[in-house]
Parts: sequence; structure tokens; C-alpha cells
Amino acid sequence: MGETSSTAAESVDRARSLLRRARRVVALTGAGVSAESGVPTFRGQGGLWRQYRAEDLATPAAFAHDPRLVWEWYGWRRGVVSGCAPNAAHAALASAAAAHDDFRIVTQNVDGLHVQAAQHVRAMPLELHGSLYRSRCTRCDHRWDDRGTIDATSRETLPRCAACGMLARPDIVWFGEALDPSVLGEAMRLAENAEVCFVIGTSALVHPAAGLADLTRRHGGSVIEINVADTPLTPTATVSVRGPAAAIVPDLLAS
Repeated sequence: MGETSSTAAESVDRARSLLRRARRVVALTGAGVSAESGVPTFRGQGGLWRQYRAEDLATPAAFAHDPRLVWEWYGWRRGVVSGCAPNAAHAALASAAAAHDDFRIVTQNVDGLHVQAAQHVRAMPLELHGSLYRSRCTRCDHRWDDRGTIDATSRETLPRCAACGMLARPDIVWFGEALDPSVLGEAMRLAENAEVCFVIGTSALVHPAAGLADLTRRHGGSVIEINVADTPLTPTATVSVRGPAAAIVPDLLAS
């Protein structure tokens, strides 16, 4: 059960001790780790683009109906996120992953900030839900890095596959789609083998990512949660620390 009676200082000390002793760590991150970089959620209250909600645009049906509109939205999102930079939490996680082969980052975020921070990491962060900065062919499934400006003035100007010429789509897992089985499988393997699952800034509501901490716990590992508020994971976490990721994560990972 979570250490709900611990003081804040005791929780920090306990989390730091668990991380220092662990040889295999998987860090699972969500929107909270990027909030301090200024990345908006694009969902919920305040997430409207024109009159559209993210839930109306990030679907296969929306793309089939109007790919120009969907690409225009993703082009706008790229523009917003391109003005954001990795924060101290991204940097600390990247440094830990660079220093230890068995420290791996798994993220639910599509903002690319973990990849941007991970300049010297041998094993790049696993992006469970894809990336704003990749495109994928709608026919041959070819994927490529894509940081270009989106020209959505017409269907003919939208990104196309260099391999077969077909229309491309953002390489993002949309509502109603399954995660890439190879990426999810690797994340599950890491969680099962981890001595610590370090959960940072995630609501613990979106599955299957939300189940990774449970995999670690069921295989004998510990779960450390960093968040500004309680989540469904809090009652079963080994230790929970309240506060912003950019302040807490570097402190916990400092050698």
C-alpha cells in the first residue's frame, strides 16, 4: 500500500533510496512532466482549436472524412510545441538513462521533448502514443521523422510517403486505435523486469500505459509516484511524492 502517513521529507528520502539501490528502472511519464515546459494538453477545458475538440479530430474517422483539417490541426500543434524546450525533469531523466543502460524512459507524451533531451542515450525513449514529429504512410506503413511545416491548403499539398507516394498521416495513436504491439511489448517487458517503476506526471487513467506500474509491483518491484495530486495509483504506490516534476525528479536522481 502507499505510504500515506509519511511526511513529505520521509517520502523523498524513501524514493531517493529506492532509486539509488535499483539497477533496473523504468520511468513512465505523462503530461505532467511536460506541463512545466509550457506544453498544453490539447484536451479538456481550454483545449479547443477553433470549434473542435481533440477527441473530434484525433480519430481515424476524422482523418478519413477530412485529412486536410486534421493535418492543419497537427501543423498548429507542432507550431505550439516547437516553442517549448525540455525542462529539468526531462534533462535529469535523460542523464540517468545515458549513465545507466538499464534506466529506460517510457512516455505517453507525443511532444518529442524526451527525445530532444536524450542526446547521449543509447536506448531512445519509448513513445507509447507516437510523436508529433513523425509521419506514417496510410498504405505501406513507412514511418519517418518529420519536423517540417505542414501545408494544409489543399489535399494535394499534404505530406506524402516518399516510398509509395500515398497520403501520410501523423504517426500518433488516435482514439479507438491500439498501441503499436512492438512498442507496448517492449514497455511491458521493461516494467516486468524493473526493480523500480518511476511514474511521473501521469493521471494513471489511460490504459494500457496505466497498467505498467502494476506489472512492476506484481513482479516484486517498487513503484514511485511523482505528481501534483493524488491519482488512482497513489493508494498502491510504494511511495508518492507531491509536487512539480521539474523540481522533484532532479533531486531524486542526483548522485
